[in-house]
Amino acid sequence: MLILLAFIIVFHITSAALLFISTIDNAWWVGDTFSTDVWRMCDRNTSICMAITDQFREYQSIQAVQATMILSTIFCCVAFLVFILQLFRLKQGERFVLTSIIQLLSCLCVMIAASIYTDRHEELHKSMAYSIDVSEGQYGYSFVLAWIAFAFTLISGVMYLVLRKRK
Repeated sequence: MLILLAFIIVFHITSAALLFISTIDNAWWVGDTFSTDVWRMCDRNTSICMAITDQFREYQSIQAVQATMILSTIFCCVAFLVFILQLFRLKQGERFVLTSIIQLLSCLCVMIAASIYTDRHEELHKSMAYSIDVSEGQYGYSFVLAWIAFAFTLISGVMYLVLRKRK
């Protein structure tokens, strides 16, 4: 049981780390001379970064991605704290249902964020407010990490749902 518990804790911490990296790092959409995410666009040639503000087309979509990624990260951290509390407070044989629900909410939020970005990426990168052309690029590793974090939080949420506290 101790090994299973250690695995679940490491898996949850990995999920949270993936969410933090994908939310913070500037690599959702990359090209040869630029990288952009949901917060800013950076030109690699001049090393100048520009914040994404309401002057950009589809700014509401970017704000939705920002909000749901932040919520996902918060839910994942709260789920870990609830798990630690339930670990010591639950009676033997009970399930970690509250932890599972919070972790599945985190999963839902990251899925919504990545789905919005996937659907709206063409419109997001056609704004004239960008100082360089960012329409010719591809998904970066932060975007991929967001989808991996979705899978990790889903698996983690299901693991908590079936996990019972044993001796």
